[in-house]
Amino acid sequence: MPGIDETLTFHPLNIAILTISDTRTLETDTSGELLASRIVTAGHDLIARAIVRDDVAAIRAQLEAWLAQPEIEIILTTGGTGFSPRDNTPEAVRPLLRREMDGFSVAFHQRSLESVGVATMQSRAFAGQARDAFVFCIPGSTGACRDAWDGLLEFEFDSRHKPCSIAGALPRLREVCA
Repeated sequence: MPGIDETLTFHPLNIAILTISDTRTLETDTSGELLASRIVTAGHDLIARAIVRDDVAAIRAQLEAWLAQPEIEIILTTGGTGFSPRDNTPEAVRPLLRREMDGFSVAFHQRSLESVGVATMQSRAFAGQARDAFVFCIPGSTGACRDAWDGLLEFEFDSRHKPCSIAGALPRLREVCA
């Protein structure tokens, strides 16, 4: 039965949040704030947080800078996953991935279908592995970030979750989460 095994040790993950928006600031970034709050409440370490404009070069530059820092294990992006002309997150991120995590998109859309109905089809949410880190690209709405965290990422990032969690795929936890 899947779930949290309370007899195991919790290992906090090092997470960064990148908000992709032409209009938001740290004061108006409710989606980034929701994710930051959930990360800290869950016991993980929020290593970095930034906002970049919805531009392929700007997104990629920030991600490459974070991917060069081995202490950053998970990057959550919020925004830029729709179909407007300025939505460029998939185009910026996919070339950096060496593997995609198809299951995240499927699970996100199943969960999102419950809250926004068929509008979930307008989202290009996805995830994958870049170098030794994992990047999760989530739509920019606060509701979408809630859908992604609650019941999905909160468990995927908990090293005590069985039968497995993403923690075991991170270099520093491969032995302890095996």
